[in-house]
Amino acid sequence: MHYMKGSNRRVILSLIVIAFFTNNNNAAAKEKIAVLDFELNDITSLPNTPEELIRTTSIKPLLERAISESSEYEIVHFDLKAQQSANAGFGYLFRFPDEAAKLAKKWRADWVIVGQHSKPSFLESSLIVEVVKVKTGLQTTEIVVDLKGNHNKVTERATKELAKRIKSSLSVSR
Repeated sequence: MHYMKGSNRRVILSLIVIAFFTNNNNAAAKEKIAVLDFELNDITSLPNTPEELIRTTSIKPLLERAISESSEYEIVHFDLKAQQSANAGFGYLFRFPDEAAKLAKKWRADWVIVGQHSKPSFLESSLIVEVVKVKTGLQTTEIVVDLKGNHNKVTERATKELAKRIKSSLSVSR
């Protein structure tokens, strides 16, 4: 009888140790991603309309939602004022990935997504994203997804495609 009690204790202790390491490995495997607000680069003859500004503002939450559908990634949320104060001007964080990485490092992100919504015409635009590894401050990938049209469904589809390409890029860059 005494033998069974010791055996049970060892089994329970073994299960606890296994559960502990399993949980730690799952937590460690989750990559943390910070997505910065997208900037609108509208070079049409009637730039920065309220509708286009609203559309551009919607890209970040759509992208965060699409990325977080995967259990491999955790979205890191941060204060917009911090991004604005780190941004020395239009396109600064986009052109200087090391500065975007410094910003994301404050929130313990592994990756930072820096994006622009480029609009050369009324009918077409592009989502351009730089995937930056925070540890190195280097851009690992640039991804471009074209949008044909300007209604919500087009933006949603393009953002889902962008998330798919980002996740693919991250799985290769690990």
